[in-house]
Amino acid sequence: MVPLQFEVQHTDKNSKARAGKITTDHGEILTPIFMPVGTVGSVKAVTQQQLMQDVKAQIILGNTYHLFLRPGLDVLSAAGGLHQFMGWNKPILTDSGGYQVFSLANNRKVQENGVIFQSHIDGTRYLFTPESVMDTQRTIGADIIMAFDECPPYPGEYNYTRKSMELTHRWLDRCVNRFNETESAYGYYQNLFPIVQGGVYKDLRQASSEYIASVGLTGNAIGGLSVGEPEELMYEMCALCCDILPLNKPRYLMGVGTPWNILENISIGVDMFDCVMPTRNGRNAMLFTSRGVINIDNKKWEKDFTPLDDGIDSEISNYYSKAYLRHLFKAGEILALQIASIHNLSFYLHIITEARRHIIEGDFESWKNKMIPVLKTRL
Repeated sequence: MVPLQFEVQHTDKNSKARAGKITTDHGEILTPIFMPVGTVGSVKAVTQQQLMQDVKAQIILGNTYHLFLRPGLDVLSAAGGLHQFMGWNKPILTDSGGYQVFSLANNRKVQENGVIFQSHIDGTRYLFTPESVMDTQRTIGADIIMAFDECPPYPGEYNYTRKSMELTHRWLDRCVNRFNETESAYGYYQNLFPIVQGGVYKDLRQASSEYIASVGLTGNAIGGLSVGEPEELMYEMCALCCDILPLNKPRYLMGVGTPWNILENISIGVDMFDCVMPTRNGRNAMLFTSRGVINIDNKKWEKDFTPLDDGIDSEISNYYSKAYLRHLFKAGEILALQIASIHNLSFYLHIITEARRHIIEGDFESWKNKMIPVLKTRL
């Protein structure tokens, strides 16, 4: 068992973008990287084989809260962990459930010891503490596990956001203690990442970044952004964090975002991203392409027999036409959700791979500035 290793291989000449390599016991991850979200051990509408072969995913994400509820820790333990259970032999990252503190605001109660959740499935109440979340993630078996945090809402009042950040720091100390007291259940190294909070307040973001950096774990995450704040404010807060978080460790921006959000944050110095947008928007007939954004439901695509996107290396995107996918959506066919999800994920992995290539070639910033207006275009 070897802790996560991170190597910065190239840096861009005109930005803070960097290309690197993360090494885990389940394999290498070339950064920058996008992680498809597999909340309950499944990336919606996409098989693991498709993730590997067409999407070319290197790492996926699961959610502690949801996996705790279903299938439950007994099943995951008996299976030998999430990798074995879902048939995925590459790295996995699990969110701690801290985002659910934000998103399930009507079904939870935050207190010093932890959070009381009311299950969205059957109403059962559960107490999540920093210690129990570490134990749960040990049992799930992800390669990268997240510290338990509180994700405050936007706009959040200053004093509430400060107290929330301080609580997140106290919880982090407890997570680290529990993490150090326990071992992986399955014979490979699990890595704990802390999470920067502080809302949209510069002094809080600075204080949190400094605290998280001082803990000295193998990687660091930036949370509490892309929760409703303007894009420019997100970039400003992220840049502040990246200027403080250590250069020699991967930086993970949680829950972000659109293709242009990702490129802008790569320029700031972020290495890792996840978001439900490619699959969720795909299931709702929105496609991200190398020429712009398509609402495939629109009548203009009814007789467009060109590929979904011949500008990317994806068998699915090159094979099916816009007219055919529109027909599937109109007919209510499940295949529509699968094709759209695979296409969008393939596009996200394509754009982030292109970003890496341009970082290595040294012209990332100029390429990014040309690409963003194209990616934002509504076709």
